[in-house]
Amino acid sequence: MINKTTIDQVFETARVEEVIGEFVHLKKAGSNFKGLSPFVDEKTPSFMVSPVKQIWKDFSTGKGGNVISFLMEHEHYSYPEAIRYLAKKYNIEIEETEQTDEQKQQQSARESMYLVSEYAKNYFHKVLLENPTGKAIGYAYFKERGFTDETIKKFELGYALDEWSAFTDEALRNKYSLEFLEKTGLTIVKETKQFDRFKGRVLFPIHSMSGRVLGFGGRILKTDKKAAKYLNSPESEIYHKSKILYGIYHAKQAIAKEDNCYLVEGYTDVISFDQNGVHNTVASSGTALTADQIRLVSRLTNNITVLFDGDAAGIRASIRGIDLILEQGMNVKVVAFPDGEDPDSFAKSVTTEELKAFLTENAQDFIQFKVSLLLKDAANDPVKKAGLIREIVQSIAKIPSAIQREVYVQECATIMQISEKVLFGELAQIRNKNERDEGKRPQTKPLEIVKEQPKLVKVNQLNILERHIIEILLLYGNKKTEFIDYVDEENEEGEFKVVKKVFSNTVSKEIFLHLQDDEIEFTNDIFKTIYAEIIPQLNQDERISIEQLINHENPNISMTVSDLLMNDERYILSDWESKHIMVKTKEKQLSKLVMDAVYNIRRVLIEQKIEEIKNNILNSEDRHSDLELVKNYTDLKKLLFDKLARVV
Repeated sequence: MINKTTIDQVFETARVEEVIGEFVHLKKAGSNFKGLSPFVDEKTPSFMVSPVKQIWKDFSTGKGGNVISFLMEHEHYSYPEAIRYLAKKYNIEIEETEQTDEQKQQQSARESMYLVSEYAKNYFHKVLLENPTGKAIGYAYFKERGFTDETIKKFELGYALDEWSAFTDEALRNKYSLEFLEKTGLTIVKETKQFDRFKGRVLFPIHSMSGRVLGFGGRILKTDKKAAKYLNSPESEIYHKSKILYGIYHAKQAIAKEDNCYLVEGYTDVISFDQNGVHNTVASSGTALTADQIRLVSRLTNNITVLFDGDAAGIRASIRGIDLILEQGMNVKVVAFPDGEDPDSFAKSVTTEELKAFLTENAQDFIQFKVSLLLKDAANDPVKKAGLIREIVQSIAKIPSAIQREVYVQECATIMQISEKVLFGELAQIRNKNERDEGKRPQTKPLEIVKEQPKLVKVNQLNILERHIIEILLLYGNKKTEFIDYVDEENEEGEFKVVKKVFSNTVSKEIFLHLQDDEIEFTNDIFKTIYAEIIPQLNQDERISIEQLINHENPNISMTVSDLLMNDERYILSDWESKHIMVKTKEKQLSKLVMDAVYNIRRVLIEQKIEEIKNNILNSEDRHSDLELVKNYTDLKKLLFDKLARVV
């Protein structure tokens, strides 16, 4: 168990904008930051981060919370894992007590797979650096490839001994379960036998954006025509090849800083670029580029530069990925290396300055690149040239932005010396055809649809009002304001008259006193829990600690509190004062805000009580008393409406 002192230190040190900024490309928006949701595919940013309140909110999904809840949502960390991640990031020493056997058994299957993968990474890396055979074969191979010791350690490269079960046997000796060794694909189990998947291969650990080991890529070193040159971990609960990019963990900060991502094909391409000073590089790991991989980059930047080998056949096979990038609304540039060169070999043959200069000078717009590539095939053949133009327009048709489409059409018209009008006509035809094709897809609903009447959902007024009271407590609970009360006072003649009294109090204490006087209890479990957390704070410290609630170990409390606080951040009042229109803010009418909330919750409770008596009056033994009770409650309700300045 992690010591509470460590947890408190993590919360005090961690900055939500810094941590989330490693996963989402954030832009300043007033006092907050905005970015695209990392949870859904969207074009308009709805993800907000508040550095002042140290919370985040994703308005597209409704998710929100503190820095811990983000890691739990985005990286699927458990609470302790999120604490450990932040402690490591901010160099905080973790103090903890020994876990019991029961606590260890409570680890989920997913967490166990992460633990096994982490162990495997450390094992293979140690074999590479310390085992005589590992040093002679694996380490020697990487040194021959030109990788420095610093690079080998940074990317945690490894080697699996060329023995049937060396890794599996060692893992089992260290009490790792065969079940999870098999589930991660590290061990292959056949009946009563088990053996290592990656035996005899150098290994490239594949990390998530946060640095967790998801799987491995292995390259065989001996000549074996029956064995694949490269072998990846199989798909598992933690490793989905189409949803991760090799090197994203090491490249994410550079990608955000440079506002550009270089996309290559292989592991060694990434490593050689990084070693030569170009750190914003990731690889699709030899697989066809997917929409999920592109969206991973889009969290950090809107710009991708695709790097192609000098091999023309390879370029044509890979160029299809460009259309997919365009379809995701990204800006695309392309760099092709000289014949016979690939990113790995080229990076090793030049200095850092020469490499960066080459990438800058040779980056082409995708249209220029596609035209130069395909014109070689078309030569002077008009039919082939027409086909080339149509192919380019098909790429342009995939771009979601109408403005970008128009700019690219104009550029294409200039390069190909063809009328813009013709290109726009072809573009319209292609887009119309695409829309028709979408419409022809099999319908999930039957042809004859019976239109159902919309169901009326009864609004839970009490839940809304309870939420409103908690929101007021969180936003303004510690503020002091003037309240007005009307009391009956007896004068010297013994007459009673209503006297207006003005007094000062904090918002939280005033709400607490009213709810206590009326013996009002929250019906919503989470609001009841939050209120129960607030009361001891008021009694002990005479103020509400928002930070304590935001960083609460109960994720439901943290998420609800952050949600309520962030809703207040979403909408900023326009500058009406510059137009000589004075608009009262909530803070300037706190007294009314508080009392309206209290009166409204009383009103709803009274209405519910009246309804309850009416429903039971037929079976009542004393109808007269019940009717009198209804009358009294109704009079009280009228009084509340008067205070709310309403008409019954």
